[in-house]
Amino acid sequence: MGQIEWAMWANEQALAAGLILLTGGIVGVAGQFRGWEFAAYGIAAGAFVCLLEYPRGKRKNKATGTERMGQRCLTICVKAFGPLTRNYYVRAFLHAALAVPGGFILATVLGCVCLGIASLIYLLAAIRGEQWEPILPRPESKSRPGESIREPPTNPPPRPPAEHRRKRPESSIEDAAYVNPIPVSPNSF
Repeated sequence: MGQIEWAMWANEQALAAGLILLTGGIVGVAGQFRGWEFAAYGIAAGAFVCLLEYPRGKRKNKATGTERMGQRCLTICVKAFGPLTRNYYVRAFLHAALAVPGGFILATVLGCVCLGIASLIYLLAAIRGEQWEPILPRPESKSRPGESIREPPTNPPPRPPAEHRRKRPESSIEDAAYVNPIPVSPNSF
C-alpha cells in the first residue's frame, strides 16, 4: 500500500478553513458583533489563506496532480515566494499564527479550529519530508492520434492477433488460384 500524502489533506483542510474563516468574518462584521474588529481580521486572514491554498501541489508519488480550475495564475504567484510558500514548516507556523486572533469572537471560532487542524497536518507533512511543488502545464503532443493510423483495419472486430491472421493474396493471379472449397450454385437459394 502507498504512503499517505499528508500535504494533500492539509491543503484541502486549509482551503476549507479559509472559506469558513472568511464566511465567519463576514457574519461578524455584518452583525456588528462585539469585537467585530477580530471579524474584520477574519475576512482578511480567510482571503489570504484561500489565495495561498487554492493552487494544489504536485503529488509526490505520481509526479502529477489535478489542477483546480483557474489555478495557473495563482500558482505563479505562490511559486514566486519560493521557500516561504514551498516549505510546509513555514505554512504550519503561519496557519497557527493566523488562527489565534480569530478565536476571540464566536463567528470565527470554527474557522480558527479548522485552520489549527490544518496547521497540525502541515506540520506532520513537513516532518515526513514533503514540500510543495507546482503543477506545471504539460507540453502538448504535436501528433494527433489519427495520424498514426496509416490504413484502417479490414476485418471486423474481434480481430485475432497479427501472427494468427491469414495473409490475403495481393495480386490478381493469386486470386484466380484461390478456389472456394464449397461450391455455390445459383439454384441453391
